[in-house]
Amino acid sequence: MQDRYGNEVSTGSRAALDAYIEGVDHFLAAQVAAEDALKRAVDHDPSFALAHAALSRYYQVTAQPTEALKSMISARELGAGFTARERSHVAIVGQLLDGNSAAAYRDIKRHTSDHPRDVMMLQPCAGVFSLIAFSGRVGRDAETFAFFDNLKHHFHNDWWFDSVMAFALSEIGRLEEARPIIERSFKNNPSNANAAHYMGHFLYESGAHEEGRAFIHDWLESYHRSCLMHCHISWHDALWSLELGKRETAWEIFDEAVRPGNAWGPPINVLTDTVSFLLRAEIAGEKRRKDLWQEVSDYARIHFAAPGISFVDAHSTIAHAMAGEEELLNELRETSSGTASDMVNALPEVYRAFAAQKWQAVMDRIIPVMGNHERLGGSRAQRDLLEFTLLHALLKLGKREEAERLFLLRRPTLAKDGLPPSLFPEAVDA
Repeated sequence: MQDRYGNEVSTGSRAALDAYIEGVDHFLAAQVAAEDALKRAVDHDPSFALAHAALSRYYQVTAQPTEALKSMISARELGAGFTARERSHVAIVGQLLDGNSAAAYRDIKRHTSDHPRDVMMLQPCAGVFSLIAFSGRVGRDAETFAFFDNLKHHFHNDWWFDSVMAFALSEIGRLEEARPIIERSFKNNPSNANAAHYMGHFLYESGAHEEGRAFIHDWLESYHRSCLMHCHISWHDALWSLELGKRETAWEIFDEAVRPGNAWGPPINVLTDTVSFLLRAEIAGEKRRKDLWQEVSDYARIHFAAPGISFVDAHSTIAHAMAGEEELLNELRETSSGTASDMVNALPEVYRAFAAQKWQAVMDRIIPVMGNHERLGGSRAQRDLLEFTLLHALLKLGKREEAERLFLLRRPTLAKDGLPPSLFPEAVDA
């Protein structure tokens, strides 16, 4: 028997295979129903190694490490007796679970040269929290595009592949090429949270803020808050509300769906999205909320006690600086863990200066980071936090023309109407 992508699958149960196909589709669409479907696959055929591996991967990305390990133990015990593709597939999921990112990426490239439609092996390379995005390499956006571009002839109008391909195009600025692909992806599966998310990114990069906020706000109404992407897509909704001057709405969304304690989502999203919203809100003129900065600093200390994921560490740095947690800041200033730890080391002094409103120091210390901040990971929209920090410092120093030139240079689409006063009130007063 074969899965939806034509890969031979070792199970004697049609019901198990159908449940597996359903579970994989839900997983690729970031829907919580994936867990139930994959459990049914295992119930129908307890010897179904790929179903155990898929469950392990689902639990990993939803931050349930104990359950992920249990499913991986079953997959490893069973996978040794099946086909070469399945043995390789299970081994790679195991590497992902064990944190062997470099080995997993190497083996995925080898695996997909023989099995290009094994989508569960492509998925770890997609998006901005991927093996490529968190590699710390310069040019990783282009690398992500090249990875999927080399495989596109194996897929035709596939809703999942189209969504990740469109996003890869958006992240390298090829918006006109991305538009028809993301629209087709969303039309073919409107429940795909990744397509909705990537549509949001496309509209953001296109400068279509009203359209983007309306799209995301409406789509979220049918997306259950327990699903993987609810917290992060709500962050997009809150940011657009802030930018469009709907500040009360922005804070309501933040309180209900983004901040620790109220959001459901992987800790990486809860931490980074909370930090990003709070800093952007302060740049936009909102009063500093020391209580919320302390809350997110405590969250970072609990959930990411040891540095090692540079994207997370960058956001933890901001939280600790704004909360005045000097000991935690010093640890990040000295860490050698993480693929972009050298960049993380530079950020404590930037945000210490920001917290103290020493704008010249902010500008002097952040400029060396700006040339290759893609190494930290995250999307262009997420890394705008660093851009906005620099722009805010320039405006505070009365350097309006320089800020406008920089905004136009780095964000020509977003800058078509100049610096948005809802985000940079100093641009009006300067």
